Amino acid sequence: ALKNEVFPRLMAGRSSEQALRIWIPACSTGEEVYSLAIALFEFLGDHASATHIQIFASDIDKQAIDKARQGIYPQSIREDVGPGRLQRFFVKTVAGYQICKPIRDVCVFAVQNVTKDPPFSRLDLICCRNLMIYLGTVLQKKVLHTFHYALRPNGYLMLGTSETIGSETELFYLLDKKNKIYTRKSLLSRPGADFDATPYTAPPFAAIRPGQK
Repeated sequence: ALKNEVFPRLMAGRSSEQALRIWIPACSTGEEVYSLAIALFEFLGDHASATHIQIFASDIDKQAIDKARQGIYPQSIREDVGPGRLQRFFVKTVAGYQICKPIRDVCVFAVQNVTKDPPFSRLDLICCRNLMIYLGTVLQKKVLHTFHYALRPNGYLMLGTSETIGSETELFYLLDKKNKIYTRKSLLSRPGADFDATPYTAPPFAAIRPGQK
């Protein structure tokens, strides 16, 4: 769905100097992050190396983030990942399979609480699948307002297949009902962001290298 509906729109008319910025909150141990990155590289093809890609991933669990940065997964992933993708995007190691360096180099991981820490900003796409179902109504509303604040005009939001934006229809248009893809609405009066008083500074793109703890 991202390849067919979102990536073509994001790349249309984009200059080589403009970074493509994506955020995956509640990323756990990184499978969703790297899956999205692989899908993007497949879509871009030969243009991937010339495209400025920044994929930010965050989670409240530091141990999960440490594992995600390493990008090493057991040999059992062969049951879910086809041989073509294994050969192109993974490197065989003693511990299993590690995500290849070109993919890891565009992914930045950070410990963050999405319900209270200031978000990443000027984003083209937020992919937050299967977090909202664990939040109550108040926190769901707060997180959706955070996503709206973080996205660029006409940015995209992808939720899990069992999730919706609920009553927050003033924030997003529904683009794809089946795959829960939304586009950001522009508001006449933008609600103020309600973040924790403690400042949170997202690490600069080059500050955290893959595998760094």
